[in-house]
Amino acid sequence: MMAMFRSFVSASSQLRQQQQQQQQSSSSGSLAATAEGIESQFSCPICLEVYHKPVSIATCAHTFCGECLHPCLQVTSPLCPLCRVPFDPKKVERSSSVEKQLASYKAPCRGCSKKVALVKMRSHIASCSKVQEQIANCPKFVPVVPTSQPIPSNIPNRSTFVCPFCGARNLDQQELVKHCMENHRNDPNKVVCPVCSAMPWGDPSYKSSNFLQHLLHRHKFSYDTFVDYSIDEEAALQAALALSLAEN
Repeated sequence: MMAMFRSFVSASSQLRQQQQQQQQSSSSGSLAATAEGIESQFSCPICLEVYHKPVSIATCAHTFCGECLHPCLQVTSPLCPLCRVPFDPKKVERSSSVEKQLASYKAPCRGCSKKVALVKMRSHIASCSKVQEQIANCPKFVPVVPTSQPIPSNIPNRSTFVCPFCGARNLDQQELVKHCMENHRNDPNKVVCPVCSAMPWGDPSYKSSNFLQHLLHRHKFSYDTFVDYSIDEEAALQAALALSLAEN
């Protein structure tokens, strides 16, 4: 009888220990998930890093880094980069509540796992040797190797463009944006985007109602830097349609 009792007590003790270990393991996992969730909760939707000098749009309450939102404030009728709702640039204010939360919450560094206040996360990551090592080990982008074969003459020029407002020629995408910002910011005319019309899916008859807004949000990188001339045009069309749906 005593042997049975001792066996029962031992089994109960082991069961309790297992339950405690499971609870501790579950708690640790939840804490880790919470820490990761905190950083993502306070990350800018544009640069995907922890907010730096956060500002909020009054119309939709979406928050961004001040520097990230700045290009949107340079156009005549800005739209929220996240929800596309029009907003008044004068009603974009510094988000003091988010700044206080950044100073209050901590999250683990993605490299060394050290707990860092969110407000200091950017500077910590810039100096963290483990993060820099991860960046150094990332696969490097290799541009398309130039071919010795001549490009067919019927391929449109996708490297330089003509300003749709004044006809200025030989502008690459960045120069086109700069030129239009400096010379045509208040031009009310609806024009065809020369970048889009040069692409496989281009519609030379579609006129953008806000060309500067279109340039800033649609053409942030050079198409030919990332896509070879031999790209399957059906895949290119699908990608373009996806971008158009996201833009609308």
